[in-house]
Amino acid sequence: MRANYLFTSESVAEGHPDKVCDRISDEIVDLVYREAARTGVDPWTVRIACETLATTNRVVIAGEVRLPKSLMKTDKNGNEVINPAKFKSVARKAIRDIGYEQDGFHWKTAKIDVLLHSQSADIAQGVDNAADRQGDEGAGDQGIMFGYACRETAELMPAPIYYSHRILALLAEARKKGEGDAALLGPDAKSQVTVRYLDGKPSAVASIVLSTQHLDESWDSAKVREVVEPYIREALHDIDIAEDCQWYINPTGKFVIGGPDGDAGLTGRKIIVDTYGGAAPHGGGAFSGKDTTKVDRSAAYVARYLAKNVVAANLADRCTIQLSYAIGVAQPLSIYVDLHGTGRVTEDEVEAAIRKTIDLSPSGIRRHLNLNKPIYAKTSAYGHFGRKAGRDGSFSWEKLDLVKPLKDALKAA
Repeated sequence: MRANYLFTSESVAEGHPDKVCDRISDEIVDLVYREAARTGVDPWTVRIACETLATTNRVVIAGEVRLPKSLMKTDKNGNEVINPAKFKSVARKAIRDIGYEQDGFHWKTAKIDVLLHSQSADIAQGVDNAADRQGDEGAGDQGIMFGYACRETAELMPAPIYYSHRILALLAEARKKGEGDAALLGPDAKSQVTVRYLDGKPSAVASIVLSTQHLDESWDSAKVREVVEPYIREALHDIDIAEDCQWYINPTGKFVIGGPDGDAGLTGRKIIVDTYGGAAPHGGGAFSGKDTTKVDRSAAYVARYLAKNVVAANLADRCTIQLSYAIGVAQPLSIYVDLHGTGRVTEDEVEAAIRKTIDLSPSGIRRHLNLNKPIYAKTSAYGHFGRKAGRDGSFSWEKLDLVKPLKDALKAA
């Protein structure tokens, strides 16, 4: 492990084109779960993989679903087809909440196409038929998923991504509250924080990059810095800003045209922003728009849950966990733990304790973390990890309720 170095992570705001798409896709996941609960449909049967594309005044929603009847309609030929009305409605509400009312992208006037269709029977059988054979549903796809935790922040997240998220979240909150000149910021923004590490620990912020949309065309970089600097300093209040810190605020100058009008967006293009900012490996699968039979999402959540509880249990100061799955197979093919030389027990012991402590089949994960709920829209910006668990069941993978079971499993070994 290197002792002294610089490390950088970036974040993007909820109004970034790709994040607009993530938000719409996750609003649709929530819609399907809400309608299932409202109409008495078993939430375990919900299936959705929804992708969104956004560009100038245009949104395209595509993918495959298994829907409650309340989201279907009968066409003129008597066939049951998807009713686009509620899907369009949640998309418009999401765009409005993010704050887009500009000529090139407006929640009222954007054309929205809903191209969802029924789930492929070939994919469905991997989950459903496996449940008949094994007693547990099979994974919705093959793949590898990673979880990570470290002691760099109170939330056990890497410092650069944590502070990058925090800057943008504070600015979005101020913009929506209408606080002074912050009310004239736009929804689209990107941040980047470089942290200087000494003896392997975060010491100070060495550089700050922020590009944010603004609605007043007369603003230059100096004016934008005047508006945003107090919020940046607030976000970084528990880490030093180096005396020689380099600030780059709207370095290209004017940034008025933003969001999908300035650049097309697509679901799932910000997977490093969504996770650990490059401080840990990523299996490659996106989260947003997917129900939790898709292990891209659920297994990444449980891997973070396990890594966080390992560190919180003081078994190590850093922990990376990899899980792997095959489509139609319930249990993971492998569990790999790396404690990065910080462990107070061995990796083999932690792997064995994990197997004794939690069922890592898709159904076991969904049951343990209570994932069959409309809790996903709020995950779509500012990271899926390092957030506070909510009373509504959101971010349940951030709980520390596995600390004692892990310790007990190690003692019993």
